[in-house]
Amino acid sequence: MKKLFTFFVSMMLATTIFAGQAKYVFYFIGDGMGPSEVQGTEYYLSQIKGELGITPLCFTSFPYAGFVTTYSANSDVTDSSAAGTALACGVKINNGALGILPDSGDPVNSVAVWAKASGKSVGITTSVGVNHATPAAFYGHRPSRNDYYEIGVQLAQSGFDFFAGGDFINPTKEGEPSLYQLAEEAGYTILRGYDDYKAKKNTNKPMILLQKEGIGSDIPYAVDAREGDLTLDQIVTAAIEQLSKNKKGFFLMCEGGQIDHGGHANDAIACLGDVVSMDDAVKVAYEFYKKHPNETLIVVTADHETGGLALTGGGYSLNTGVLQYQKVSKHGFSQVLNKMRHDKKDKVEWADVKAALTENFGFWKEVQLTHDDEMKLYDEWYHSFAANEKVKMAESLYFKDEPLSHLAVTILNRIARLSWPVGSHSGSYVPVFAIGAGAEQFTGRIDNTDIPKKIAKVAGYKVKK
Repeated sequence: MKKLFTFFVSMMLATTIFAGQAKYVFYFIGDGMGPSEVQGTEYYLSQIKGELGITPLCFTSFPYAGFVTTYSANSDVTDSSAAGTALACGVKINNGALGILPDSGDPVNSVAVWAKASGKSVGITTSVGVNHATPAAFYGHRPSRNDYYEIGVQLAQSGFDFFAGGDFINPTKEGEPSLYQLAEEAGYTILRGYDDYKAKKNTNKPMILLQKEGIGSDIPYAVDAREGDLTLDQIVTAAIEQLSKNKKGFFLMCEGGQIDHGGHANDAIACLGDVVSMDDAVKVAYEFYKKHPNETLIVVTADHETGGLALTGGGYSLNTGVLQYQKVSKHGFSQVLNKMRHDKKDKVEWADVKAALTENFGFWKEVQLTHDDEMKLYDEWYHSFAANEKVKMAESLYFKDEPLSHLAVTILNRIARLSWPVGSHSGSYVPVFAIGAGAEQFTGRIDNTDIPKKIAKVAGYKVKK
């Protein structure tokens, strides 16, 4: 009887452990997405409906949540490569490095490598370059995150099953084969755009899904997107289709990389719009979770916050709904102005600029300006277009923009009652949200290095040093 009872208890425990193990793991990283970026998006979604309060995102509705410390091995304020390595490999490293220990320089493996060693299929996806810092942290090992060509070589050597993003950054190097050639020689099929994917998806070869040629290494901001541009929700849909072919399960990392770029530019709608874009991708994963609730884990977090976004411009109210009238990013409007310069052979009148501001920001129509605002815009037009002065571009980490575009976005941010103290990263906590098998592990205050270790524990990965 005692032996029978012991056997029964053992079987129950084994069943419990098996039922709670994550066969399918989705790991979403909102680059630059701090608490204010998340809640600011929720305020915005409510205000465009004429409502007070917040409209929850899919991932903020998950049952488990916590907050995450982000400092690196050598700084209170991390960069993306150090934070990416912490989130991927579970170790603190120095800012600027990628996947190597700060003292010895030895490479460290990521949770994606652990998943692959455990028989899972692996996908690494992003809305920016596939060899940019955060995705590269899951397969790359370099003393500098800027070694884009060498990182791309390591991508081709990774053996992972699915990659997706904007494109390769710096895909060529003098005297060396291109990264496209190396990827194809390693057995990857390179696809361009979602239509190309749908036409050729029935392949058993590993895959690299990139946007159409000629757009650049980043997928456009959601606010700048045109029909036919690749989107994160399409990428996650494709990844699930490909990775699900492995009956042992999969690990998929998806980065919302353009959230960070919008924060660096202090461009609220570019930033918040890409939070929505990442949430759309999370919704695809959530639909998968509903079909496999006992075997799926979804974790959503961030590497750091960017810009120090404050949900106030003074006073006790927000006006984020006004952001809906901004139809292009700051960089997108710079391109509008550049085209105007070209088409009008540098004879751009104030009336031309005023019409463009109305069309792209709603100024003088849906968005009323003060006399001071209008005079600032007029003065900037005069200095940038009429006075034949050398234009001093407004610089952020990733872009150089027309000063008139920078001013227009700054004015709209102020009207929305949002403020940005810096154009760099901050040292604030970032959130983490989770649902599914083992999701209760992701609560309270945890360090960014804890997250991949918890994922590995829940998924039963063999940790490979």
